Amino acid sequence: MKIAIDAMGGDHAPKAIVEGVVLAAKEFDDIEFELYGKESMIREHLTDEKHITIVHTDEKIESDDDPVRSVRRKKEASMVLAARAVKEGRADALFSAGNTGALLASGLLIVGRIKGIDRPGLMVTLPTLNGNVSSFNLMDVGANADCKPANINQFATLGSYYAQAIQGVSKPRVGLLNNGTEENKGNEVTKQAFQLLKENQEIHFIGNVEARELLNGVADVVVTDGFTGNAVLKTIEGTALNMVSLIKKTIMENGMKAKFGGLLLKDGLSDLKDVLDYSKHGGSVLLGLKAPVVKTHGSAEKEAIYHTIKQIRNILASNVVTDVVHYFEHQATEKG
Repeated sequence: MKIAIDAMGGDHAPKAIVEGVVLAAKEFDDIEFELYGKESMIREHLTDEKHITIVHTDEKIESDDDPVRSVRRKKEASMVLAARAVKEGRADALFSAGNTGALLASGLLIVGRIKGIDRPGLMVTLPTLNGNVSSFNLMDVGANADCKPANINQFATLGSYYAQAIQGVSKPRVGLLNNGTEENKGNEVTKQAFQLLKENQEIHFIGNVEARELLNGVADVVVTDGFTGNAVLKTIEGTALNMVSLIKKTIMENGMKAKFGGLLLKDGLSDLKDVLDYSKHGGSVLLGLKAPVVKTHGSAEKEAIYHTIKQIRNILASNVVTDVVHYFEHQATEKG
C-alpha cells in the first residue's frame, strides 16, 4: 500500500502530519508513505525515514484559497501533486488535513469519480453513547450543500458498503435524517428520498431518524444533504468539547468537595473523553471516487493523523472502493 500525503495541509503542518506518519510507519510495515511538501520543513520533524519518501515542492494550497481555482492554478501544490500520484496509479490513497474544498476539488477533478456516481459524498464516523453500537456513519457532511433525492439514495448505498467492509456490520441499518420519524415528514427532497431508499434493494432502510437519537445508535448509516449534515456534525463536535470543558469547570469552581469528587471520578471522566473523541475513528472519507480520498480536521495533532492512516489502511485492505466501482459501473451499464 502507498499513501500520498499532503504534508503542508492543516493548522499544525508539517509537524503534526510528519509525527503522525512516523507513528504509523513504526506500526504498519505494509504501508509506504509519500510526503509532499517543503523538504527542509518536513525533515525538521522526521525522526525515522523507514517507509517514508519526501517529494519536495515549495507550493501549497492555503486554508483561505479558492478551492477550484487553487487546484487548477497551483499545479505544483503539495495537495495537487499527491492527488496526481493517485490518479496516475503511483499511490493508492490521498490524505490531507488542509483546505477541505480544495481536497474535494482534487478528488473530483484529478482522482475522478466512479462511473454511475452523480456526486461523491463526504462521510464521517462518529461515536455513540450506546454500549452496543460504538459508532455510526453520517453522510454527506459538506461535499454537497444541495442534494437531489437520487444523491441521498446513492449516499446510502456507499455508506452501507463502507459499514460492511470496514466496520464489519453485516446488515447496516440506514436512516434518513429528518424532523420526525413519520414517513410523510420533511421537505420535498426528503420525502422523495424516502421513497427511493425504501425501494433500494442494496440497503436495510429503517426509515426516518431524528437528530436527537443519533448518539444513541439509532442507525449504522445516516444520510442527509451536505448542508444539514455539516451543521449536525459541527453541533455534535461542539457539544462534545463543551461538555468535557463544562464538567472540568464545574469541578474546579465548586470547592474542595467537588475537587475531591472529581479526583474519584478521574478514570470515569477519562473514559467519557475517550468515548467522545471522534478523531479516534479516523477522518472524513470522500466516497464515490476511484480511490480513497480522506480528510482529517485542520487542527488535528499527531494522534489523529495516526488514526486516520490506520483508517486508510483498513479501507485499502478491504477493497471496498473496488467493490463500489464494480457495483455502480454495472448499474450504469444496465441503465445505458
